[in-house]
Order: sequence, then structure tokens, then C-alpha cells
Amino acid sequence: MKPDTPHGTWIETDVPTRLDALGWSRWHRRFVIALGITWILDGLEASLIANLAPMLRDPRTLALSGEDVGTANTVYLVGQVLGALLFGYLTDRLGRKRLFLITLALYLVATALSGMAPGFGVFLVFRFLAGAGIGGEYSAVNSAIDEIVPARIRGHVDLAINGSYWIGALAGAALTLVFLDPDIMPVEIGWRLVFALGSVLGVSIVLIRRDMPESPRWLLNHGHVAAAEATVQRIEAEVHGPAGSPTASIERVRFKVRGPAGIPHVIKTLVRRYPGRTVLGITLMLAQAFLYNAIFFSYGLILERFHGVEPSNVGMYIMPFAVGNFLGPIVLGRYFDRVGRRVMIPATYALSGILLLITGGLFLGGYLDALTQTLCWSVVFFVASAAASSAYLTVSELFPLELRGLAIALFYAFGTLVGAGAPRLFGRIVDSGEPANLFAGYGLAAGLMIGAAVVARVLCVDAEGRSLEEITHAHED
Repeated sequence: MKPDTPHGTWIETDVPTRLDALGWSRWHRRFVIALGITWILDGLEASLIANLAPMLRDPRTLALSGEDVGTANTVYLVGQVLGALLFGYLTDRLGRKRLFLITLALYLVATALSGMAPGFGVFLVFRFLAGAGIGGEYSAVNSAIDEIVPARIRGHVDLAINGSYWIGALAGAALTLVFLDPDIMPVEIGWRLVFALGSVLGVSIVLIRRDMPESPRWLLNHGHVAAAEATVQRIEAEVHGPAGSPTASIERVRFKVRGPAGIPHVIKTLVRRYPGRTVLGITLMLAQAFLYNAIFFSYGLILERFHGVEPSNVGMYIMPFAVGNFLGPIVLGRYFDRVGRRVMIPATYALSGILLLITGGLFLGGYLDALTQTLCWSVVFFVASAAASSAYLTVSELFPLELRGLAIALFYAFGTLVGAGAPRLFGRIVDSGEPANLFAGYGLAAGLMIGAAVVARVLCVDAEGRSLEEITHAHED
């Protein structure tokens, strides 16, 4: 489709304000579910590996060491990094819709093949490709959601969608309780079926996504002004129904048709135009990525090594942990729109770090068993889940439309790449069997979260209730 308006042209349009003026509707729920499945799939994937970790050490499966399990997790995360960068670059050029179809298909195929791997090397290849698919999803989907969800509820919706990761984690835990129970399923078969079932979840979503619209804001930026207008009209018809009518008398804004951003423009925007926002995004992403990769990917190993939990029972302990993580963004998310980002982001990061230090101290003192350890983790991550979700909200709403997908990818990739060493580090800590070493690892993760809270308190932007164009001053020449 050729653009009807040349790049560099200033236009007056009411497309952004019409999108923000819409009331929350059944159509919006269907839209965010179709796209938000990304986080459910990622949570399912991470949960499967966390629960499978002890089983993968069994000689009847892949006979991996604790360090090998950590390596597989690290390879998956590296795949996420490279996938985010590649597909983040492409989603700003080719469109949100095209990319969130491609990346989901890649994930589904690679996950199914992970369960067919004959050995460790092949398993690593498929884990890398599955990670690349999920990493690419983050850029395309976060961009599309923020560009369509009304501004007044963007924070709550964004946090809730990111929190849905833990629905997937809960589903993964439930699956492993059945398929990793040797009394129900042979060990050498059960772990393979877990991956196959995980990929089945996303198949129907491909069909649902085909009916989802392209982001009208992306269409505007690429000069498809008529298509953007038509897309908004279709959305309004869905929201208002056949008896309703689109919102009238909406303010028009000046909008520059820029097209995709080149690398020099991206660097200039991140380093010169918004250096404070860049530091903020890097800090928030790094801290939450290290915390989650460190704790969650070693969850099963810690329960087995330090608390004597049988590998087939690990899923029982992940379920309450997943529930706490899911409820955190749901319960706390509304306050990011009401109280504001500047208060809630620092508060959730700081409290997460403090609670983790308390949990580490109780563990080191020998006061925790498998159940109380799980309860403590559930409390910590009730808060930490909201904090982590706010990092994605921050990097997706603070940078201009023409580079939003790539900006999300860059911050996500940086945080994930730095955090990718955490599973391997904590795998070695578990192999050491020393509680003091695990406490030191907790201290490192907590320190990063508390440090991020300090940075956020200084650099956070009051983005609640404001349009994306207002936040990024897209109307200025």
C-alpha cells in the first residue's frame, strides 16, 4: 500500500484524540486479549522451564547439570534479545500487525520443536528461536496496545496485560503437575509433551489476530492518512455499535508524517533529546530483568536443593507464586493512573527490594521451609510484578511514534541481555549448596531494585492521562 501523504508533511488530524476519547468496550477487551496472549505465552514458557529444570537433570531426559539448565535459560533470553532488536526494527517499518503475526508463528513452531530435541545442542537451538519469537512480540505488541488504548486508562491496562504473564506461568505449573508426574506419564515422554501442549495454546490466536487492525497512529506516521481515518471509523463502529455514532467535536492536532526513523535519528532522540528518559528506561529494565531471571528461572532448583521438594511437585509451589504475581498489577495498576507514575514506580521498586532482603534474611537464618519460602516470594513479587510491568509501560509511552518499536526493543534487549547471566549465576549458586551464596544473590537483586527506585523518583515523567503525542511533543517541528 502506497502512502497518500509524503513524508515530512504536516497534517491536521483528529485520529489520536478520537482513539483516546473512546470508552472502554468489548472491542478493546478482545483487542488486548488477542495481543496480550504474548505475555501468557512467555509466562507459560518460563514456567515450563522452571518446573522442568529438575526433570531435565534426569538421565532419562537430557541429563543436564544445574549449570546446563541455566545455560539453556540464558540462550532463550539471548534469543529474546536478538529477536526484540530485529523485529523491533522491522515493526517500525513494516507495521505492528504484520510483525505480531510473524513473531507468534515463530514462537509456536520453535516451542513445539523444543520438545522433540534429541540432545542438549539441538535443544539450545530451538530455545533460542522460541526466545526470538517472544522477544519480537514485545516490541510489536506493546507498541500497538499503547497506540490504541485510551490515555486515561493506559497505565492500568498496560500493567494488567503485562501481569497476564503469570496466567501463563500458572497454566505451565498446572500442566507439569500432570505431565511430569511419573505415576501418570513416563518421564522420557512427559517433558516432551509439555512443550507440545504449550505451543497448541497459541495456534488459535494467530487466526484471531488476523482480524485485529493496524495501529492508526502507525498508519499516520507512514503517510497512510486515509487508511488511518478508515481504521478509526471501523473501531468506533465496533465500540459504539450499529445504533451509536462516533465521538463528535474532537480536537484536531498537528501531526508530522515522518516515516520510519533511521539509526542516526534514533541515537539523537535517545541520547540528546531524551537523555533522562533513556537513563530511566535502562535502569528500570535492568533491575527488573535481573530480579525475575535470577529468581524465577532457578525457582525449581532452589526448592529441590534447599527444601527437598520432589521435581514432580515443584508446580504446586509455583501456583501461589504465579497468583501473587498476577494480582499485583491488577490490584496496584489503577493507582499508576490515579496517583501517578512518579509515585508508584519508585514505591513498587523500593518495596520489592526491601521485601526481598527480608526474605533472604529469613532464608539464611533457617526460618523458611518450602511453603513459607513460597509465601514470602509471593508477597515480594506481588509488588515486584507491578514494578516490572511499569518498566514496559515507561519505555513504550515516553518515546516518539516513529521509533517506538525499536526503542522498546533496545531497552528490553539491554535489560534482558544484562539479566541473561542471572540464570547461569543462580544455577551455579544452587549447585554450590551454600545458603550464604544464595543470600548474596538476593542482596544483589534487591540492591538493583532499590537503586532503580531512586533513579525513578528523580527521572519519572508524569505521563498519566496524557496522550502519547503530548508526552513526546510530537507536534513540535
